[in-house]
Amino acid sequence: MRTLQPVAERQAEQMMISAAHPLAVEAGLDILRQGGHAVDAAIAVQMVLGLIESPETGIGGGGFLLLHQAGSAQPVVYDGRETAPAAANPDRFQFLGTSLPLALAIPSGSSVGVPGLVSMLALAHQEHGRLPWATLLAPAIALAESGLPMPPRLQRQIEADWSLRLFADTRQYYRRQAGVEPPVLRNPALARTLQQLADQGPQAFYRGPIAQQFVQRTNNARWGADDMRLEDLASYTALKRDAVCAPYREWTLCGAPPPSSGGISVLQIMGMLEHFDLSALAPGSPASLHLITEASRLAFADRNAYIGDPDFVRIPVDGLLDAQYLRQRAMLIKPDQALTQVHPGEPGKRVERRDIELAPDADERGTSHFSIVDAQGNLLALTSSNEAPFGSRMLSQGFVLNNQLTDFSFDPQLGDLAHPNAVAGGKRPRSSMAPIIVLDADGEPRLVIGSRGGSRIIGYVVKALVGVLDWNMDVQQAIALPNHLDRGLGLEMEAGTALEQQVSALQALGHEVSLVSMTSGLHGIERVDGQWRGGADPRLDGVALGE
Repeated sequence: MRTLQPVAERQAEQMMISAAHPLAVEAGLDILRQGGHAVDAAIAVQMVLGLIESPETGIGGGGFLLLHQAGSAQPVVYDGRETAPAAANPDRFQFLGTSLPLALAIPSGSSVGVPGLVSMLALAHQEHGRLPWATLLAPAIALAESGLPMPPRLQRQIEADWSLRLFADTRQYYRRQAGVEPPVLRNPALARTLQQLADQGPQAFYRGPIAQQFVQRTNNARWGADDMRLEDLASYTALKRDAVCAPYREWTLCGAPPPSSGGISVLQIMGMLEHFDLSALAPGSPASLHLITEASRLAFADRNAYIGDPDFVRIPVDGLLDAQYLRQRAMLIKPDQALTQVHPGEPGKRVERRDIELAPDADERGTSHFSIVDAQGNLLALTSSNEAPFGSRMLSQGFVLNNQLTDFSFDPQLGDLAHPNAVAGGKRPRSSMAPIIVLDADGEPRLVIGSRGGSRIIGYVVKALVGVLDWNMDVQQAIALPNHLDRGLGLEMEAGTALEQQVSALQALGHEVSLVSMTSGLHGIERVDGQWRGGADPRLDGVALGE
């Protein structure tokens, strides 16, 4: 990990941004200095990250934007999740009755969804933007044209991913630039695409030459479905949804609703942990690790059983967040022994149901997150993703094509029932993105945070929330805490950290423990003594800066 930023550098009176690269933070701050809204700054930050963190995020992907307007009662969510082509069917990732290996599904035409990021940003800008759309794209266009020294983390990602050698697009863009001494990151094709969006507006992404080339590249994949059509892009619509909110001790936590599982799962975990005195337990102690792990296992069981696209499946959102239901689920947790089996509950009927077998998610770790507070006190958390780092290994017009449809269940059945996350035409796959805003008892902002990391995002965010709210840690210190979580795959703990000393104690409690690399990307901002204080994950290259 990098050395943590000093407090004086990440504390500010009026505005602040925490993101995964200093150039993205500076682009956003410049927009705020011009009087821009948090949404304006978010567009500038996102477009710069789409160049610098292109394996993780970009206009070929999607995301969720959580916004709390100063003085409003509750945050709202802009849903820019990708959709499956209209012709997609539940057997998309099946071959002769067997699920495809993930490694084959990712770099295929079957994996690419209709990107939602541009539409989502356009909708939020239409409702809140103060500066012209073209102004917000200018920093990314300039950087893509002029280039910058290739970030060390990107160099490491390129070197570590052997699959980039196999595909022409990633060989020609990533490996060719990484092989120059010194490595330079430049993307004139992306600059031209963004300039088209600046000149013609965001709708140019979904109609006309950009859309035509996107569809052509998708359908020319080496293998997989070739059913993406121009009509799929032209009909895409970003959605505005109510945030899901629930109490936690004296605070209110709000997050993204389905089709993201992140908000509900984080709120469920915290709702169960509320029944234990975490403040009396030391961070990283076997007792605290055990409680957080068991609550996570129970929440992931519910997640896998119920969460999908709410426009296609009925989701008992209120029941899953009901305080009595979460109390009953918390009572299943034994303080001195891990549960041998974990089952989903059935809100309003029973605390456990044993009639379905759940399969855990595949292990993906892409995505980027940033948090913003503007001079008017508006808070914004945006998590965006291509799904896997480097997405489908295909590029079009300078941007990576997502592989988000691999977030659908490969098996269309869940026992005797249709899987809530089965593929369907026009459907949004389940996500784990978990932008979170915390309000105090007076409804005033306390914290805004989120992370990268695939389905591990949920655990990363919970760790930071517990650190700030229960252990009274500075947001930067909470972000830097060693990572740990259980998604139904056993207790994963961050290798090379102090948690390695707790393996034996946790195994004695019955946990199956593995030590793994866990590169979170937590970026948050908290309100402390009338000031904003930021934190950036030292596992990445980001910073928190403000004025």
